[in-house]
Amino acid sequence: MSRLFGSVRSRATLGATLVVAVALVAAGAAVLLSLRTNLTGEAGTRAERSAQAVASELAARIPLDKLSGLDAEDVPVQVVDADGVLLAASEDLERISGTGTAEVTPAPTRSGADDDRDREDDDRDDDSGRSGDDESLEPGEIAQGASYTNGTATIDGDTEDYRFAAVEVETPDRGRLTVHAGSPLAAEHSAVGTALTAMLIGFPLLLGVVAGVTWLVTGRALRPVEGIRREMAAITASEDLRRRVPEPATHDEIARLARTTNATLAALEASVERQRRFVADASHELRSPIASLRTQLEVAAAHPELLDLDGAVEDTVRLQNLAGDLLLLARLDAGERPVGTRVDLAVLAREEAAGREGVTVEAEPVEVSGSRGQLGRVLANLLDNAERHARERITVTVRGEGGEAVVGVADDGEGVAEADRERIFERFVRLDAARSRDDGGAGLGLAIARDVAVRHGGTLTAGAAPAGGALFELRLPLAGADRGAPRA
Repeated sequence: MSRLFGSVRSRATLGATLVVAVALVAAGAAVLLSLRTNLTGEAGTRAERSAQAVASELAARIPLDKLSGLDAEDVPVQVVDADGVLLAASEDLERISGTGTAEVTPAPTRSGADDDRDREDDDRDDDSGRSGDDESLEPGEIAQGASYTNGTATIDGDTEDYRFAAVEVETPDRGRLTVHAGSPLAAEHSAVGTALTAMLIGFPLLLGVVAGVTWLVTGRALRPVEGIRREMAAITASEDLRRRVPEPATHDEIARLARTTNATLAALEASVERQRRFVADASHELRSPIASLRTQLEVAAAHPELLDLDGAVEDTVRLQNLAGDLLLLARLDAGERPVGTRVDLAVLAREEAAGREGVTVEAEPVEVSGSRGQLGRVLANLLDNAERHARERITVTVRGEGGEAVVGVADDGEGVAEADRERIFERFVRLDAARSRDDGGAGLGLAIARDVAVRHGGTLTAGAAPAGGALFELRLPLAGADRGAPRA
């Protein structure tokens, strides 16, 4: 079962069909109930009219055997007195139920003396009050309204269901009488049965149409999703990140999914390509000091007197620094978050500038939250870069600006061309003026500085200094400022 409904298409079809089925059943039940109620009410109205007609004749003192309502072929009528004794009934009535009086044969006609005694008794009863009557009626008056019951009656051998109405009348000569008249419910049963049959036949057909249309519509709607899935599977199998999934020419959720997927593929391709360049550049940068160190060691092994110890140490230190830079970049790429400790950038700037010639520090106390070691590395890298390009003077400024701490490192060198102010932050990038590996380093210092700044929720940009050189500006959120968590 789980495999049968394992697709969105099948579940959508099943869900739509079930919803429509529940709605149809509820609507069908309401229609049948309303139809039955209306038809039963109409039958009760017809029965009441028949009972009222007979009651009018009784109020007019028409004898029981002359009542016209007793001759109707499909309307069973009973007339009973206050004691429930049957006085008159339809001629062809053979059996009846539901009126409270199952008798179909009237009681024998009583003598006039008996009637006189009954009237005298009624007069005495009237004097003492009609405690058993719900409504006080004058002689010849018919009660307003009627009571209704359902039952059956057999007329000329045909048994049917009827809706009975009971109407009371106060006759001048016989006292309180009750007229029971019925109206057949055959039309109601027929109409309800016909409607039920139509529903039993039509509902399954309608549900089949709903299921089929839902199946086709969802299949058409999900066709682009299947195309995206197939293309993603092909991209995964081929490992060709240059490929893209098809984008439908629509503006719906699937089109947005395709565009987002392609954007993800583009970002993944750029990341993989950057990783490949990083590995290639790292291998290239490591090859030179390793080869130089190996050459020096081989020469020293053959001619110990020719050992360049200072050069070997220098190459070893360069390898150590390069390995440290690569390890730090790897940790940053892995999403390492800085430790949230308070760091005074003014104190840190003075510490990093100590011992460097031509460096002036103009700082006011500002605190940020982050890693003291990583932030010190940023300042050291910026100062190293400034020392390689400055002519005489380097200025470090630290100030608070709004909710940010701003650290500026400016030199009086040639500056950075506007076209290169973003490129210099790429890894292993060295501008023409600093392509010497001995003087320009490996091209990782500024890249590490920007990555650390981003991890601390800040920015690092390059611009022009007032003295004409380069100005590197580090902006970090102040400790306690509402800038959110450090970026991952």
